[in-house]
Amino acid sequence: MARFDIATNEMVEFAAQGGAPDALFELGLMYCSGREVPLNLVQAHMWFNLAAQRGNADAKRYRMELSAEMSKAEIAEAQRQARAWAAKH
Repeated sequence: MARFDIATNEMVEFAAQGGAPDALFELGLMYCSGREVPLNLVQAHMWFNLAAQRGNADAKRYRMELSAEMSKAEIAEAQRQARAWAAKH
């Protein structure tokens, strides 16, 4: 899979325009590792969820692994944010 070497805000815009699963997955990786953005498991789960919905198989696995480290409230918030993002884009 190709990795993107662009700024986070550009990645979000790119993902929003086409819902590119790889861009959404890359955002999840950035947030779960704290690479170039603050570490945020809720945001990571949200991006993995969106990528998984668009067919990225790796995102499904990462989302499941990440869920084991999160509370039910955090997962629910990530799912709410994913639905809101998907409705806007």
